[in-house]
Amino acid sequence: MTNRNTLTEKVDICVIGAGHAGCEAALACARLSLETVIFTVSVESIALMPCNPNIGGSSKGHIVREVDALGGQMGKNIDKTFIQSKMLNRSKGPAVHSLRAQADKADYSKEMRCTLEEQDHLTIKQAEVCELLWEADGEKKKITGVRTYTGTTYLCKAVVICSGTYLNARCLTGEAITYTGPNGLQAATHLSDSLKEMGISLRRFKTGTPARMDGRTLDYSKMEEQKGDERIVPFSFSTDPDSIQKDQISCYLTYTNEETHKIIRANLDRSPIYAGVIEGTGPRYCPSIEDKVVKFPDKERHQIFIEPEGLSTNEMYLSGMSSSLPEDVQVAMYRTVPGLENCKIVKNAYAIEYDCIDPNQLYATLGFKDVKGLYAAGQFNGSSGYEEAAGQGIIAGINASMFVLGKKEIVLDRSEAYIGVLIDDLVTKENFEPYRMMTSRAEYRLLLRQDNADRRLRKIGYEVGLVSREEYDALVKKEATINEEVERIKNVILGASKKNQDFLETLDSAPLAKATSLAELMCRPELDYRKLAPLDPERPKLPDDIIDQVETEIKYEGYIKRALIQVEQFKKTEKKLIPEDIDYDDIDSLRIEARQKLKAMRPVSVGQASRISGVSPADISVLLVYLSSKKKHD
Repeated sequence: MTNRNTLTEKVDICVIGAGHAGCEAALACARLSLETVIFTVSVESIALMPCNPNIGGSSKGHIVREVDALGGQMGKNIDKTFIQSKMLNRSKGPAVHSLRAQADKADYSKEMRCTLEEQDHLTIKQAEVCELLWEADGEKKKITGVRTYTGTTYLCKAVVICSGTYLNARCLTGEAITYTGPNGLQAATHLSDSLKEMGISLRRFKTGTPARMDGRTLDYSKMEEQKGDERIVPFSFSTDPDSIQKDQISCYLTYTNEETHKIIRANLDRSPIYAGVIEGTGPRYCPSIEDKVVKFPDKERHQIFIEPEGLSTNEMYLSGMSSSLPEDVQVAMYRTVPGLENCKIVKNAYAIEYDCIDPNQLYATLGFKDVKGLYAAGQFNGSSGYEEAAGQGIIAGINASMFVLGKKEIVLDRSEAYIGVLIDDLVTKENFEPYRMMTSRAEYRLLLRQDNADRRLRKIGYEVGLVSREEYDALVKKEATINEEVERIKNVILGASKKNQDFLETLDSAPLAKATSLAELMCRPELDYRKLAPLDPERPKLPDDIIDQVETEIKYEGYIKRALIQVEQFKKTEKKLIPEDIDYDDIDSLRIEARQKLKAMRPVSVGQASRISGVSPADISVLLVYLSSKKKHD
């Protein structure tokens, strides 16, 4: 039947998808006063957490803080809806400290939906976008709008695709296959064809989720209780820490065993992953329990965290035990785990596969290289995780807005943010599996700490227009306080008096051989700012977050200075830009593989070119000589 709908709407920006990427993108656009519409296959899926019920974690907590520093919403939202909070890796250095909070899933989604509904210039529309509209613009294409499945046309100047795991999605539990998106929601089955017609390259990826259990059927006495921190640290720099101190809900830790593994091994032929039914590539760093058992046969057990899904539900999430095995096998294997002997499954575990893009088609702005006005973020770009999605979402939203406003787009580089590392890895490297952020991926992680995200990025958020003057002024004041306190401590000199020596002895610290600054004492591993308070009666009363940064600045001063020198060298190659019209076939001394990779990736700088797999340091030298020669010629 021919669709005769001729309804046409005009807006500035269309955002396709209302997951964590879409919410950040749409809010950024609307907060910059651009008329924005956000499309979702279901308003019930706004900011949905179809997998783990938490925000943050190792490296991911850094990204949430960065989103907040830029003016995003995720940190504020989790501060309102968490049920347990922990600062991870406290026993390690400050570079890897990372905040993680268990969320009330329903409240998190509800709170984000309210934020979207109350945002000026933003319209929520439940509709499936099935087609992108465009026109030729020189050698490139230019976005002109979108069309929904019901036939309505939305004319716009930019589009941000944040389709998550919904494009041509199908869920697999053993032999049972359902053609739906996550959590049984409607899949988006039409947009992929439109993307292919535009020449955009797609691929299939896969992820998975564990079963949800009826919490009343679990025996927690057989598990290890995991409590939250006594003093809760907020995600958002705008949240008053005193306002979020509250009673927390416990999580629990248990383990698989040889009986669990025996059942899994006996039924591998019924797993879609091992039976060849799944086409997509799964995440290496978030494997299913089948993968763990197969790839680590010598491991006698695997950790399973039992996490509550919220305050208004009995559902418990089994972190670490995702699966695509049939339902009967799931029941048998879960019931071998201590505390789960009588468990009842509310929702079966499943694998989900979906269409996404090769992100090498994008600039670091997250705009498509061949389509003006088209941006992409989140799992559509081949990444995994709510936080990675939100980080890309706010950048894509900002840059789509800058494009519409005719302003310069922003790019965060690897020395500025974890978001910069994430995006650079996506657009520069060959990723054949869902990308997951880890602290080890960041070369300058001592500079990219979660505690200083506001000092790194707040100014950018302010200049873009997403951070208020009041918030920016608070940052300037905070920065001055930190610097003043660091200088003060360096100038507090302590003599080798008996009183000081006796005090140091109580802390198992070596006596002073001569007069020493308080800063030098703080550098001792066994001492810190708080422990040395009795020797520093003049010290000002400061908030915990400022004390932590003062301590880091002093204890790690040498390492920080060394990292800043490395960043300076890094910046030099990033500033060496490569002309967009460069013809790599003109560079005779360039190896064939390097020429092919450079032509395919089209890097914007020598620094980016140097990170492309298959491009050697020798190739970069040849490229530099060519660029220098061409510059002189021009």
